[in-house]
Amino acid sequence: MSSPHIVLIGAGSLFFGRKAIWQMVHSPHLQDGTLSLVDTDAERLEKMRRLAEKVARNNKVSLTIQASTDRRELLPGADFVVLSFATRNAHYRGVDCDLSEKYGIRMCSGDTIGPGGILRSMRELPEILDVCEDIQELAPEAWLINYINPTTVMGMAIARAFPRLKSFAICDAQHNQRARFAAMAGLVEDEKDWSLEQDRDLDLVSVGVNHFTWMLKAEYQGRDLMPTIVAELKERSDQESTMADSDTVYKGSKGFMNTAIQLELYDAFGALPTVVGHTKEYVRFWQGHGVSQESIPPLSLFDAKERWAWTESVWERVDDYLSGEVTIDEFDTEFGPDPATDIIESMWGGLGKRFYINTWNKGCVPNLHEDAYIEMYCELDMQGPRPLPSPALPRGVRGLTEQVLDTHELTAEAIREKDPVKLRRALLTDPLTNSLADSDALLEELIEAEAEALKASGFVPKQEPALV
Repeated sequence: MSSPHIVLIGAGSLFFGRKAIWQMVHSPHLQDGTLSLVDTDAERLEKMRRLAEKVARNNKVSLTIQASTDRRELLPGADFVVLSFATRNAHYRGVDCDLSEKYGIRMCSGDTIGPGGILRSMRELPEILDVCEDIQELAPEAWLINYINPTTVMGMAIARAFPRLKSFAICDAQHNQRARFAAMAGLVEDEKDWSLEQDRDLDLVSVGVNHFTWMLKAEYQGRDLMPTIVAELKERSDQESTMADSDTVYKGSKGFMNTAIQLELYDAFGALPTVVGHTKEYVRFWQGHGVSQESIPPLSLFDAKERWAWTESVWERVDDYLSGEVTIDEFDTEFGPDPATDIIESMWGGLGKRFYINTWNKGCVPNLHEDAYIEMYCELDMQGPRPLPSPALPRGVRGLTEQVLDTHELTAEAIREKDPVKLRRALLTDPLTNSLADSDALLEELIEAEAEALKASGFVPKQEPALV
């Protein structure tokens, strides 16, 4: 098989772009292929192109690098297209979270559920659907991998609007979790020591909607690991609680009190949430609405300023690579495999690895409908993902899952159809909303605040009646 042609749309994404370069250069299955970088920001695109060329040259590989602000130039002949872009991500998530707090909704991430998930979908999905039109025309045989949140909304919207495209969606949140839980259960001292051979004997089932996934089973060679994992989590929770009392500990929004919350949800629902930094935002328990004293405080809001500062610091690091102030040898040691390029490598090279993939249920979870778009552990090759069987979701978790799925389905439909009635219905179905009037006022205020980014969505601020 010849070397693959991979098109990365959103090459300026610091979340993925640098890791993609690392993997393309260091994988024997990918390093002789073509990496096509696309971004609308010409200055950042040029930096990533130069970085990719320096890394390839330093490692003496024949990777072909292409770059363009026009994706149509680079799509023909693509084997894989990865979507990884956002519109002023930190800024608008900050707007979403700040305005939502005004109406009694607290979001620690603000990019998948709640008003933040709906508004991010409105900002990004119209462009995603335009990209899909071009892929269908220019690279109809390529595998399209969505890496943009909300993963479920984007993935199901693509699959429903373009059923002939070969597509699925991914997230990094569960990428190495099996090794983490194996180490937690004492099967290895360090998760880095976990091997593919050992993993075949690990019967760990984690399923659900992206960012709302639940571990239903954990066995190794017939031994139940759940008691050991829960005991380890309790020990960590005690340490976490002690640290949380310190004024010197940074209480970051996505990481704060996660183990305690994980155990609370396990105790309540009999299944262990696996992506707690997001899952705690999908439930209403830490919204601060109760009258009784809680052991866990309400969610902290998304750290927009900190995320923006991190972004700036990473671009400074890229500048240092390019200027030579930091050597490319250091770049090589700072990064490692990323889910998207790891998946592409395994598919192209026939490596037989399994991955957490977002796609249609197709009977994997027996008490969810066939076309539920969920995240499952899958076998994967050039024929696409094949979900491995799962037990049924326990009642409670199943009910919450259906509500999340309906919220995401309505969001995708509303944006595709430019339907304000369905958009309102999506927000009212969302598990975090609690008032009809507040939901209407919040939606109106968010659309007005983000009008510039929402032009392509077709949703515009309400116009005041002209004075006569």
